[in-house]
Amino acid sequence: MIELLNPTELARARESGALVADILRTLRSRTTVGTNLLDIDRWAQELIVGSGAQSCYVDYEPSFGRGPFGHYICTSVNDAVLHGLPHDYALADGDLLSLDLAVSTGGVAADSAVSFVVGTAPAGSVELIETTERALRAGIAVAGPGARIGDVSHAIGTVLTEAGYPVNTEFGGHGIGSTMHQDPHVPNTGRPGRGYTMRPGLMLALEPWVMADTDRLVTDADGWTLRSATGCRTAHSEHTIAITEDGAEVLTPQEPADLVQARRTART
Repeated sequence: MIELLNPTELARARESGALVADILRTLRSRTTVGTNLLDIDRWAQELIVGSGAQSCYVDYEPSFGRGPFGHYICTSVNDAVLHGLPHDYALADGDLLSLDLAVSTGGVAADSAVSFVVGTAPAGSVELIETTERALRAGIAVAGPGARIGDVSHAIGTVLTEAGYPVNTEFGGHGIGSTMHQDPHVPNTGRPGRGYTMRPGLMLALEPWVMADTDRLVTDADGWTLRSATGCRTAHSEHTIAITEDGAEVLTPQEPADLVQARRTART
């Protein structure tokens, strides 16, 4: 199903997107060496419930998972790239962490993900993250009324492949609206001029993700966490966008962590 949102629904989408972005900023600012993944999940629960929003993850039970997800956020560390199930693990210096969060406000969902290094960044990790962020910006730049899904996929894939990373197409971006995962599927590589033609009111979650030296995934014993088949590091960036008459509006904007921290310091 492909939904086109009306102005009232788009206003709710903006609320959901702003909340997702704010929660991710808060979680990132709290996360340090020694932080437990279960604490991050607990913080996410407190922030979602406290805002009056609904989690898109707790009861989520798709065909590719094992039973209801049962947690409020995906926490993927190092070689884990997608659907990371929070568990009892304290982050070590140099760990690469991806946080993926979706909530619904007023019956409209928003979805976003951010990757960052905790503590000292090992060689290659920053480049991996920055490549997914550049690919995300490239996909957003070509999205708009009249553009095709293949245009976005091609823009994302060009950045990833030119940086030397293999691209997996099993999981990618997706439509979003009254439910978290909808049509159309947005692969992270593709041919321009192909696929669904975007129209105002369409919402998409674009999410380039890469594994440093492979395009093969393996599923962890928990039945949810997807890891690189070679054990290499991974990164994942995601925004929810709305197609408008003028182009694409980012509903889940993020600020650099140092800017967020500077603002908080200035207020104290």
